[in-house]
Amino acid sequence: MKKKKKNKGIRHGSPVFDVFNYIFLGLMALICIMPIINVLAISFSQSGAAAAGRVTFWPVGFNLESYRFAFSRPQFITSFWVSIVRTIVGLAVNMTLTILAAYPLSRSKKELTGRNFYAWFFFITIVFNSGLVPWYLAIRQFGLINSFWALILPGAMPVFNAIILMNFFKQLPDELSESAAIDGAGHFTILFKIFLPVSLPPLATVSLFSMIYHWNDWFSGLVLLNDMSKHPLQTYLQSIIVVRDSTTLSSASRESLEMLSQISDRTLKSAQIFIAALPILAVYPFLQKYFMKGLVMGSVKG
Repeated sequence: MKKKKKNKGIRHGSPVFDVFNYIFLGLMALICIMPIINVLAISFSQSGAAAAGRVTFWPVGFNLESYRFAFSRPQFITSFWVSIVRTIVGLAVNMTLTILAAYPLSRSKKELTGRNFYAWFFFITIVFNSGLVPWYLAIRQFGLINSFWALILPGAMPVFNAIILMNFFKQLPDELSESAAIDGAGHFTILFKIFLPVSLPPLATVSLFSMIYHWNDWFSGLVLLNDMSKHPLQTYLQSIIVVRDSTTLSSASRESLEMLSQISDRTLKSAQIFIAALPILAVYPFLQKYFMKGLVMGSVKG
């Protein structure tokens, strides 16, 4: 009898595979985190070292003047507050509409007449885009230009998030909703008291998506808001990074001028960029354990 040849290659689950896997993923994580470390090191460095390009991954001439000056600028504080309010309000609006859209789309055709039509209607919005000009004209027609709600309402219904949540609701056993319906529970009771309590992973996932979108979006503020005092933080940072802020010296006080002698344009921008990224970096570790689980459980099944 012929003996079966043993597969001597690297197998999934073998110690050799695990070692190579950890090394590869570690290198990828290092590549992703190196730019953040570099920005952080520049923000804590002296102006001369940063301007000369001598800062890599460790501060040269440690000082906190860039952060002190950033927090002393009224426009930076105002924009930071606008971003916080936008993220909170936008998250609430997104999650409310996402849940209210995902639940009926996950029900059977008998419970929702025309379910397939609504599903295709939402799906088409992902595939086709009307373009920038119609998008702007529609928002202007509703009178939202230069309004805080221009940052919220155009993206109030994230269809991709609704699809993730809808597919998770479809995977829940029908017996849960059927037994509750027999006891006299309506759809809102089934949704809020049965479905949502067992849907923590996908809810955390789509919440993270919404938070990142609202916190990182700079284009909406640039196009839709004419008043700079209403700009969110990312729009403000985009304006000072792409266009040099020439008002810094002209409007600076004597104390601010003393700070400016110890910092440079590069260290100040790095400090503001890191401050802007800090809230997401702080929130993500708490939601990360639900992230992959929520994506897999809410993914489209064949």
